[in-house]
Amino acid sequence: MEARERARSGIASLRIRFNNVFGYFIEVSKANSARVPVDYERRQTLANAERYTTPELKAWETKVLGAEDRISQLETEIFNEICLKISAETRRIQATARALAALDALASLAETASRHRYVRPIMHDADEIEIAQGRHPVIEAVSQEPFIPNDLYMNSSTDRLLIITGPNMGGKSTILRQTAIIAILAQAGSFVPAERARLPLVDRIWTRVGASDDLARGRSTFMVEMTETAQILHNATERSLVLLDEIGRGTATFDGLSIAWAVAEYLHDSAEHAAKTLFATHYHELTELAERLPGARNYQITATEREGEVVFLHRMERGRASKSYGIDVARLAGLPPAVIERARDVLARLERYELDVFAEDEKQQEVQLKSSGEFDELGNNEAGLKQAARRARQKRVAMQATLFDAVNQTLLDELRAVDVETLKSEDALEILQGIRKRIV
Repeated sequence: MEARERARSGIASLRIRFNNVFGYFIEVSKANSARVPVDYERRQTLANAERYTTPELKAWETKVLGAEDRISQLETEIFNEICLKISAETRRIQATARALAALDALASLAETASRHRYVRPIMHDADEIEIAQGRHPVIEAVSQEPFIPNDLYMNSSTDRLLIITGPNMGGKSTILRQTAIIAILAQAGSFVPAERARLPLVDRIWTRVGASDDLARGRSTFMVEMTETAQILHNATERSLVLLDEIGRGTATFDGLSIAWAVAEYLHDSAEHAAKTLFATHYHELTELAERLPGARNYQITATEREGEVVFLHRMERGRASKSYGIDVARLAGLPPAVIERARDVLARLERYELDVFAEDEKQQEVQLKSSGEFDELGNNEAGLKQAARRARQKRVAMQATLFDAVNQTLLDELRAVDVETLKSEDALEILQGIRKRIV
């Protein structure tokens, strides 16, 4: 139309334009206004131009604008028609969507199992958890080092409380987490990262791991820890799996140890809440629970020292850990050498201080023996009292066989002082007999 109007009027600069106020219009400069055809109707006058319309342009404007309204109307009609057809087939569409979602999930699990050598777990109605060469799937996938697998056995009677000690960075938390992940994967219908796995159904997996606070609610890290622990103790059942990592670390040592001890005993002894529990701790005193509770077992994450460096073996074995290597880990983290040396000095002083504590205990035990009536049973003589008190003290110390044990440290110092090059066989026998008397 614009080309045709230019040819008809002879105005080369004629334009057909559009705005939201006037719609479509013909714009002609004032210099060419004398050449405008007589059928043009003026609509607006500007400083340098005149705007016009024609019956034909009005008809075109009505057609174009009406088409937009018609398009919108047709789109609405088609959309409503589609909705009606879909609503009639809702059940079939939803069933197909569920099937596709399940297929997608199962295919993903199958691909993961194939890529990472997962095995099909055996699910049973008993209470035993038996995992051979279990692995942590996330750490295994992202770590540059080969993952060290571990075995695990638990039940609801003889092995329901596993107390796991070991060095920092040794892998205690990894053992806890991989056990939970394997249980969840198996119960979801997936293969699991292990060589073999026999697992029961668990009603819940309760965890108290990590450290966090809730400043907005005025709750400290320790308060959050205790709140979560309380929830576990109130709600766990014999069908539950409980994972506890460093309970009691957020308060004073004796407070924390006391709480950790009581929580472990409760989860072992409670008729209603005796759950299978993995309890990772640096409180080596808790290993005594294995001697007191029939369902408690001690496990350790192994480490060794080579040429003054700590080597973490990441293996879980039966027994108690000898030390936590906390100062060595602090050194690896980059603490200044002066701080590390001072820490070692303070540790040595604390260990020597324990000797004085145990000597004081011996005196107190003698008094207790006199007042408890055991004095007469020992023949009413002072030597018998001292001998009984010494046995009681040695028994107490022997139950905590760790690096921090004062008697064991003393024995090590004495053995280091022995000159083995000049030692006679009868002297060696005498030394061994003396050591044996002091630790049994």
